[in-house]
Amino acid sequence: MTFSLLVLYGSYRETRAGIRLADYCVARLAARGHDVSLIDAKAIGLPMLDKRYMDYPPGEAPEAMEELAQTLRAADGFVFVAGEYNWGIQPGLKNLVDHFGNPEWGGRPAGLVSYSAGRMAGARSSSAWHPTLSSLGMAVVPSTVAVGGITGSLDESGTPIGEGGSALERSFAGFAAELEWWAQAAKDRKARG
Repeated sequence: MTFSLLVLYGSYRETRAGIRLADYCVARLAARGHDVSLIDAKAIGLPMLDKRYMDYPPGEAPEAMEELAQTLRAADGFVFVAGEYNWGIQPGLKNLVDHFGNPEWGGRPAGLVSYSAGRMAGARSSSAWHPTLSSLGMAVVPSTVAVGGITGSLDESGTPIGEGGSALERSFAGFAAELEWWAQAAKDRKARG
């Protein structure tokens, strides 16, 4: 079955190595037959959170926010490409997520794909994201993907290289299969009302 999946990425840094992993996720999920889009927080450019989408009267949210809300509600599942900054959550991605609530996020699965420049592979970021996404009504899938030494694991085009790239290739198929299982379960539940 084909699912509508969104890959969300949130680095605003000048040298955004994590975009390699976001591109990899988009390509691999599309190769599995899914309709996949990249949601890049920097490209969307939402302001630092002041008013959430739900705080605006219907039809009065800024255009970029309204368009993203519709895109989020239409998705069957999400993949969060989560970089680790100072042992924590990437601020650009968190800002994007916080603009929306359960109506935009809830009732669908979320997969976590973490990364860092170091050997911890974003594991602390992934752990911090779990309760945040769960609180918004997403079912966070148990399988995760973690990529350490991001620039030694993926080249600039998002192609796996070296030992890290090989490990990513081995782990991604199982992760994707689990995300698909949860997306199907959510669709089946929604169809039953």
